[in-house]
Amino acid sequence: MTDQEQINVEVQTKLALQDAKFNAFVDEMRDFKTEMRQQNQMRAEEMREIRASIADMGRHVRNLSLTAMAAIGAMVVTVIISLLKS
Repeated sequence: MTDQEQINVEVQTKLALQDAKFNAFVDEMRDFKTEMRQQNQMRAEEMREIRASIADMGRHVRNLSLTAMAAIGAMVVTVIISLLKS
């Protein structure tokens, strides 16, 4: 085998190794991309749950506010009636 043939064999071996490394890297990036999509979907679902929870809390706060206003109104009416009786 001549020197040039030996150099060609070495270059082809190194090129094949680089191709294998590059293909492994591309596969890892595809896996990473898939994982990132899954995490984005999980975050989106968590955000929907949080928004639903906040909306539900808003309803409870509104109901408590209405109840408090009704109680204050009843107290005012009671005080007025007791003042009128005396």
